[in-house]
Amino acid sequence: MRVGAALAPLLKPGMVVALDGDLGAGKTTLVRALLRACGHRGPVKSPTYALVEIYVISRIYFYHFDFYRFNFPEEFLDAGLGEYFRDDAVCLVEWPQNAAGYMPTADLVLRLHFARRARELEIVAGSEEGRECLMALRSGWSHAAG
Repeated sequence: MRVGAALAPLLKPGMVVALDGDLGAGKTTLVRALLRACGHRGPVKSPTYALVEIYVISRIYFYHFDFYRFNFPEEFLDAGLGEYFRDDAVCLVEWPQNAAGYMPTADLVLRLHFARRARELEIVAGSEEGRECLMALRSGWSHAAG
């Protein structure tokens, strides 16, 4: 939840954030914390069945996707989801590998792993915007630890 809260103010419209990890690793929990930190007060549910949940916060569209149920990557096109990836939106995508080759390249990839009794998070930047965001996130963590 702390990562979602720390990441929220760093995201800019037009960014794509991919969330990768096993079932129950915390992908939706991270999105919920991020949206709460942006000011959303309503429910935040997993879009597993709806494919996308839409949140409008301060005139920014946040689209929360879940491609877990895709059997083929082409289903991304069939569902018409490409139109959501716009310059005025932040797209948060669970199970991005299930739309591989069709979904736009992620600016940030967050990989959540189970590790003993905790979870580990690996963050990889996939663009210049992602690198800037990752540097700011790291800077904020080192200041908080010091």
